[in-house]
Amino acid sequence: MPVVIAVIPALNEAVTIGGVVRALPARSLHAVIVVDNGSTDATAAEATDAGAVVVSQPERGYGAACAAGVVRAQELGATIIVLLDGDASDDPADFSAILTPILNGTADFVMGSRTRGRVERGALTPAQRFGNAFAASLLKFLGMHISDLGPFRAIRADVLASLDMHERTYGWSTEMLVKAARIGVRFQEVPVSYRRRGGGQSKVSGTLRGSARAGVVILSTVLRYARWQATTPTIQSKERTL
Repeated sequence: MPVVIAVIPALNEAVTIGGVVRALPARSLHAVIVVDNGSTDATAAEATDAGAVVVSQPERGYGAACAAGVVRAQELGATIIVLLDGDASDDPADFSAILTPILNGTADFVMGSRTRGRVERGALTPAQRFGNAFAASLLKFLGMHISDLGPFRAIRADVLASLDMHERTYGWSTEMLVKAARIGVRFQEVPVSYRRRGGGQSKVSGTLRGSARAGVVILSTVLRYARWQATTPTIQSKERTL
């Protein structure tokens, strides 16, 4: 049986993190890892009370937090890693839709598309929509046809390890997509719902400056890894079983 572990990076998400952890389908998960990315509130305590494994990552940055969670998931024997945000904007009801293509052996990397699903009014800002569309158009040149750079995604742990991830900030998610496209990872996009954040303040889209900075990072990440080549042999997905 596959070992499915969810990784949730979190920074000052005490209001929402407990509810997010509890809403995930326990029967489908081996563990939920919450990475406390230097919170100054009770994020770690709330996550622990909800039953999560809490990992401390004081180095600020989305990529740094995700990387720390992935390392812990690998230590726990994960064969599939599911990533989502801790602000309650991702709907745990979509967990099965994200996971099923990998369990069925039809994909190795699945990403939830907010633009193809149901988006609560005000959940995606105009800057986010434009940035996603622009990044998606760039990724098409690498052979990956996507509609969104959503945070809710699942990937086989061995495939993720082969991508040799390096980005420490907003570019982490984009790096994953670019490198997956470069080595021909079997990818699938599924519609998901997206809600307004349940509390706290967005670290990226809450301000015009933050949105602009994220856009620059995404663009530079696509360009940086557009010619990337794997240093380890590409995983032959069809010859592997979970």
